[in-house]
Amino acid sequence: MATNNPSLSDQSLLRLLQLSSAALPVGAYAFSQGFEYGVEKGWLMDAEKSFDWLSMQMQESLAKTDVPVLLRQWQHVEEQNGQAFDYWNSVILACRETEELRLSDTAQGVALVKLLEQLNVPINLIDQLHQRQDISFVSAFALAANYWQIDKHNCCYGYLWSWLENQIAAATKLVPLGQVAAQQLLSRLLESIPEAIEIGSDINEQQIGASLPALAMASSWHEMQYSRLFRS
Repeated sequence: MATNNPSLSDQSLLRLLQLSSAALPVGAYAFSQGFEYGVEKGWLMDAEKSFDWLSMQMQESLAKTDVPVLLRQWQHVEEQNGQAFDYWNSVILACRETEELRLSDTAQGVALVKLLEQLNVPINLIDQLHQRQDISFVSAFALAANYWQIDKHNCCYGYLWSWLENQIAAATKLVPLGQVAAQQLLSRLLESIPEAIEIGSDINEQQIGASLPALAMASSWHEMQYSRLFRS
């Protein structure tokens, strides 16, 4: 029998879909995170090169930086541990290797916090960060997920999906890829998400962090790229 009162798990699923949707107004679509420069230099001229580029980021950067910090931030929101929340927010921002990558993170973080305010989500835990305008999207995502009672591992699935969907959208415009080719690429990369979450769940605090020199250089050079579609 149909019901107009979804269960808690159904509500959490719907909120996860909302939080990880490309329609979420945080401006993620405006950043290519180095992809645009990679295309400009001929590094990423087809689906296979795009797969290698994104797969490397998923396994060597997001799995070892974003995922473990996201899991910790979710827990610190649960415990209302503002000091630890502030610390890990600083850590994730310190892991952004370029000004552009940091801007991508904080611009989305600030936008999400403003949206949460308008949705009447309590943000007392990050009032101080909000005033400093240096909120990581990872931290804001964890706050929203916890408030909406989204399991922390499901939260990681939503976060990685959101990142991947935006990168595929960038590849579709820039390489360019056809719609079918883009979906084929997305399908291949989806297989990396569970492994990335497993990696991020298992590493200890001393292992958190990653460096991808080509990504950092592409992001830096993108700031000086003569013609570009994406924000720098």
